[in-house]
Formats: sequence, C-alpha cells, structure tokens
Amino acid sequence: MANFDHLSKADKSRIIEMAWEDRTPFGAIEYQFGLSEKETIELMRSELKRSSFKMWRKRVSGRKTKHRQKRRAFVTRFVSPNQK
Repeated sequence: MANFDHLSKADKSRIIEMAWEDRTPFGAIEYQFGLSEKETIELMRSELKRSSFKMWRKRVSGRKTKHRQKRRAFVTRFVSPNQK
C-alpha cells in the first residue's frame, strides 16, 4: 500500500474531487500529483467510507473518459474550456 503522507489535506481533497469528476482522466491526476491510477484508487480506498468507495469504483470502472487510451483522439485537454 502506498504512503500518502507527502500529500497535504488540500491535495488529497483535490485528488478526490478530480477522481469523482467524470471528464478528468487518471492521467491528469498523475500529471498534477504524480499518482498513478492504481495509487489514486488506493488513496480513494483509504480516504472514503467503504460505501462511497464502492459507489465510486462502480461509477468509474470502464468509463471511457477516465482512461486516456479509451478517449477519442481529439480530446487532448485536462480541463473543460468552461472551467475557470
């Protein structure tokens, strides 16, 4: 299991927020925070209640937008142009 002591509470909160967002790929989390998809899953497991984690895993499993290789080729951004 990974050690997340190097992350601040604010960083963990932002990673969880990004992981819940439908259109934020795991690659964006890795780019910004250095956590692989597997490490992000471990962080979610350790920080969320069991039922919330299960709900999140069910939601993101197989979701095309969470995995860069499953996204359409023309989608190259991390953030929506509507986001500020």
